[in-house]
Amino acid sequence: MDFSAPYDTRRGPLLARNIVATSQPLAAQAGLSMLYRGGNAIDAALAAAIALTVVEPTGTGLGSDGFAILWDGAELHGLNASGRSPAGLGSDEISQRGWGSVTVPGAVSAWVALSSRFGALPFETLFGPAIDYAENGFAVSPIVARLWQLGGEALAGQPGFAECFLPNGKAPKAGETFRNPAQAQSLRLIAETKGAAFYTGTLAEQIAADAARHGSDLSMDDMANHRADWCGTIQQDYAGVALHEIPPNGQGIAALSALGVLGHFDIASLDPDSPQALHLQIEAIKLGLADAEAFVADPAHMEVMPDQMLAPDYLARRAREIDPNKAILAQQGAPKHGGTVYITAADASGKMVSLIQSNYMGFGSGVVVPNTGISMQNRGAGFVTTPGHANRIGPAKRPFQTIIPGFVTQNGAPLMSFGVMGGPMQAQGHVQMVTRMMVHGQSPQSASDAPRWRFVAGKEVAVESTMPDATVAALERMGHKIVREAPDNAFGFGGAQLIARHGDGYVAGSDHRKDGGAVGF
Repeated sequence: MDFSAPYDTRRGPLLARNIVATSQPLAAQAGLSMLYRGGNAIDAALAAAIALTVVEPTGTGLGSDGFAILWDGAELHGLNASGRSPAGLGSDEISQRGWGSVTVPGAVSAWVALSSRFGALPFETLFGPAIDYAENGFAVSPIVARLWQLGGEALAGQPGFAECFLPNGKAPKAGETFRNPAQAQSLRLIAETKGAAFYTGTLAEQIAADAARHGSDLSMDDMANHRADWCGTIQQDYAGVALHEIPPNGQGIAALSALGVLGHFDIASLDPDSPQALHLQIEAIKLGLADAEAFVADPAHMEVMPDQMLAPDYLARRAREIDPNKAILAQQGAPKHGGTVYITAADASGKMVSLIQSNYMGFGSGVVVPNTGISMQNRGAGFVTTPGHANRIGPAKRPFQTIIPGFVTQNGAPLMSFGVMGGPMQAQGHVQMVTRMMVHGQSPQSASDAPRWRFVAGKEVAVESTMPDATVAALERMGHKIVREAPDNAFGFGGAQLIARHGDGYVAGSDHRKDGGAVGF
């Protein structure tokens, strides 16, 4: 691994035997505190995830969904805790905000499932930092503050939003203290009942009652019938390692497809920042995203299955569609930006966790259930209305999900736990991180620091303003329509968090595009 710093950065890689990395520093410390108390990586990841619902509400909340991949010291596990649409759904219209966009929230069920099966500390212990920050307040971090302001401008009229998130009618500024005592009480109820209050008890009743008041079909039965599923992983071999993703309904298969296509090109012979290397990755992810958009849905409704999408002969045919010197068109719609948090943790015993949870778009639906601090996601916006499409909106269905935890193994052993937040950037970010680290030997921090690109639609590709002019010009000569974007930290180019095995410990990187960091001992 190369520990040089080829890109401008304000962070260096962290090397330690126990590490937590996430997008908000208070949440990272919350996770680390569990390791100090004798907990394991699962406890650390969960405490960080729970704290993030308080300190980074722009990206997650108690009403979010979640997924996880973890190495328990002996084998790999995958968890799908995303929720379904109401069983009594009576509309085929798709809403982006408000109660009409809400599906059953699954993050709490992920916490319960992970803790009960793999945790070392009592479930209620994991909630201590989050409850303290909700009840006694925390200083809002700078990037979260800016996203909070943007969310407040767009969502102030949604039910319950202003009362919860706009004290005195405005979003808190960076450094200002924010308190959410209603959320503190909800956290206590979830902790004390091991999630039962949220799905069958008091909180479920309040969620269903508010849904009914606003014409939503989400019911107590929908909440009670929710289950998180242990689903394993799907994988793609590439550059001597295997990338693992959660099976559909998530977009992780797009990253696997892209790597399967890239395996037909000699990427290792190219400079990682060369226009040719970027061009091949862009073209490969175009094909992967096109297939994901066409086929991925609730697996119970899919007609084209993952093994068909990842079949070697099919990926070889897809690879032949790429012109090494010219941009092609792939049929896929313009992706939307999103709001997500990601946590990775690893401990000295060898356990590693890749956990992601999200309210989808910033602050999700904008809905906050009165007197609970529970902000609801808007995953229903991930459905489509196309007749006959596997992801067509319908009752009791899981929608297409953008959030994907990543995990890399080598010869069956754990090598890296990582994720890249940010809507459609996620699968693209996985390809960029894996290629930079596994092919070109960059450290987690350098891979994160490198200028990023993001395929948008057609031949349009967004690049960060730090992308060299010569690289942009070369990509334009190949036919890419390049749009320069400032690293606005508003999900456009994502927020990577990575932990990789190194020697008898780990090395971690944390994205400078976010407030957080990697911490350890």
